[in-house]
Amino acid sequence: AKRQTQMAAMNRHWTFASIIGLVVCVAFVSTVLAIRPGDIPPYETHYHDQTIDHFNFRTSGLSPTQTFKQRYLVYAGAWNKTDKNAPIFFYTGNEGDIVSFYNNTGFMFDIAPAFGALVIFGEHRYYGESLPFGDNSWTWSNIGYLSVEQALADFAELLTALKELYQIPNAKVIAFGGSYGGMLTAWFRIKYPHIVAGGLAASAPIPVSSGFESRPGYFETVTKDFAAADSRCPGLVRQAFSQVLKLASEGEKGLHTITKAFQLCKPLKQSEVEHLILWVVNSFGTLAMMDYPYPTDFEAPLPGFPIRTSCNLILKNNDLVAGLAQAAGLFYGNSSCNDIYSEFIECADQTGCGTGPAGQSWDYQVCTEILYYPNTNNVTDMFPPRNWTAADRESYCAKTWGVHPRPGWLTTEFGSSKITAASNIIFSNGLLDPWHGGGILQSLSPSLPAVIITDGAHHLDLRGSNPNDPASVIEARKKEVAYIRTFLSN
Repeated sequence: AKRQTQMAAMNRHWTFASIIGLVVCVAFVSTVLAIRPGDIPPYETHYHDQTIDHFNFRTSGLSPTQTFKQRYLVYAGAWNKTDKNAPIFFYTGNEGDIVSFYNNTGFMFDIAPAFGALVIFGEHRYYGESLPFGDNSWTWSNIGYLSVEQALADFAELLTALKELYQIPNAKVIAFGGSYGGMLTAWFRIKYPHIVAGGLAASAPIPVSSGFESRPGYFETVTKDFAAADSRCPGLVRQAFSQVLKLASEGEKGLHTITKAFQLCKPLKQSEVEHLILWVVNSFGTLAMMDYPYPTDFEAPLPGFPIRTSCNLILKNNDLVAGLAQAAGLFYGNSSCNDIYSEFIECADQTGCGTGPAGQSWDYQVCTEILYYPNTNNVTDMFPPRNWTAADRESYCAKTWGVHPRPGWLTTEFGSSKITAASNIIFSNGLLDPWHGGGILQSLSPSLPAVIITDGAHHLDLRGSNPNDPASVIEARKKEVAYIRTFLSN
């Protein structure tokens, strides 16, 4: 397998020592690469010859042996090779390049030494370098091999092959994942319990992604996050949007004022006002997800508590429209020229698909299996009303991908929150996260616990230890470690 080593270091601190400073044998300690809590260690890159279609032996257009190169990353610095029962910590890659998730999931490395775990990150098909048909992966004839079921089968086949490769057939697997990756972790355990002993499904909005209502709603939580930063902010945002719409109604003069205030690369047209508003909405939603208590560069380079920074940009500007532009521009980099079409692309997901090839893949997934309708109403949230309906999605998906969404399928396939027959899955959610209302917030059984992080944004618990971590996430991680130990001892 092709190998490549890359270094990435961040958050070098010892605040998580209470968890990883467990007693292990001297012989093992001497073999462990010294990684301080919060560090991101180097990895090796490998590729697995993965089956393109796991479910059809007579797939049209494919040869019987046709495969693709699925990328996976390995960190063996904490692995206790002398213990053939040492576990595998496996990250179920989600909608993006796997390196980004590796660099932002320090919790796995923080606790790996205490378990002697081999750490593996598996990349999701149709993302990063794991493209079944290369640059042609997004044609209508090729995109159909992108599904939750195919991705889970990839992970199952990959782990089976790696256990044989490393000669550890008895190694138990604990899966980790955040957001869609957290959903995959839960479904992986449900679908392949003989391969996965347990999992941590962080910020996994399974019920809402299966078609159920989010309570509170995504944009309602975004608004509450801004109100928590400063109670004046939601009202000022509403006023700013009202001014934008009023200016837009005044014709060329008003559009010119908006163009100048937002520092747009091209003069704004009347038909583009709605897209501009969605550009702002996308920014505020992402800032709420990334509202971590220290600077990060996960979705974009952001300061600590970016909601607070964004709110302050509105408060200190006498021009509300310009303040709104600067507040939204925080996510996009506040450049001297904002290209709202390259920075935000409308898609089936009203919370945003992202840009580039990964955005295309996610758009297709939201047109097929992942179904939710996070609308705005200007009552429980601070955004102009927008009602994206099932009919809107149906029309868009038929035109864009030639497919029709399949409502209810994920519930039929995996059970949504009706999974009490399952076991060994931790569901963690941070109450600052806009997605938490669509997740599992109450324990379903003793082996399906819910862990609530009062001051946590989107899967904060999966990030590495940091001195600025709130007490609620420190306590959550302790609980998660205890549950993982229980899963491995069952």
